[in-house]
Amino acid sequence: QVQLVESGGGLVQAGGSLRLSCAASGRTFSTYTLGWFRQAPGKDRDFVAAIGWSGANTYYADSVQGRFTISRDNAKNTVYLHMNSLKPEDTAVYYCAAYDPNNYAGRGLADIEYVYDYWGQGTQVTVSS
Repeated sequence: QVQLVESGGGLVQAGGSLRLSCAASGRTFSTYTLGWFRQAPGKDRDFVAAIGWSGANTYYADSVQGRFTISRDNAKNTVYLHMNSLKPEDTAVYYCAAYDPNNYAGRGLADIEYVYDYWGQGTQVTVSS
């Protein structure tokens, strides 16, 4: 069982930066793949980024590639999303999620919502123009 709690959201001007954090509980945290998703008002929840258990493997949505960086600190049971060059279209509720890669039959890191078993409550990010 993994419980996830996001923090770090807020209001920022376009071009600015934010760092989101997701603190996890559970002894198996270090073995899980972690991801970030986001949901803008009136839209579906979309994949943002994912990171493998060791931190060596990462995967990004095209819309954030080169601007966002996902990282993790297994000693602190925390995953981060560093967001730079923010745009108004990045405005959304950002969710942290996790899954056990032993239960995933696909290749690489999953970008599909239903693969992720555990979810945080979300944190709001608002980018003003």
